[in-house]
Amino acid sequence: MVPDTLPVLPPILDYTGVAVFALTGALAAARDRHDIITFWFFAVFTGVGGGTLRDLLIGAPVFWVGDPTYLAIGLVAALLVWFLAPHLERAKTLIWLDAIGLAAYAVIGAGKALALGVDPFVSIAMGVLTACFGGVIRDVLAGQPSALLKREITISAALLAAVGFVALSAAGVSPAWAGLAGALAGFGLRAGAIHYGWALPSFGEKRGQGKA
Repeated sequence: MVPDTLPVLPPILDYTGVAVFALTGALAAARDRHDIITFWFFAVFTGVGGGTLRDLLIGAPVFWVGDPTYLAIGLVAALLVWFLAPHLERAKTLIWLDAIGLAAYAVIGAGKALALGVDPFVSIAMGVLTACFGGVIRDVLAGQPSALLKREITISAALLAAVGFVALSAAGVSPAWAGLAGALAGFGLRAGAIHYGWALPSFGEKRGQGKA
């Protein structure tokens, strides 16, 4: 059931989500020792990739075309990584930024779809797509195997974040609190997968041999 007042998340959350993913794109460029223009290219396309596909699918104006702020965010991310990459790489920043961006962007994507009157179940799918597609673009550009193809909890974390947000919104919880709860749930699941190696059982795996 969709609430009478559809949830609209503050624009700052969208900027933040793009910034986090832009940093992961620039870090991928740093890993392969690219130039500063390529850093910017990776940052922008990683940051806006998922949201662009979402907007095209739901028939909305592509969010960044009329707002140059997103290109500026990509440039700032590229410059930060250009000067700080050695410190960020030692701290395994890429994987943790990716976890934060995954959870936040799942909520942002689902929230925008709901705000445009999209069915709640489709909105959940849009949240997952928004969260995951930017990382796919980054990995393809960098010539790296996609994290989505590894036996790690990634899509499931985005799904949990989007479902949590949509369900709480339908229950009448304010968008800010619903978004925070959904994002924390998704990040917590992804963090557990990173730290403890959680994974869902694979096809054909014998019972009792899978990871949590």
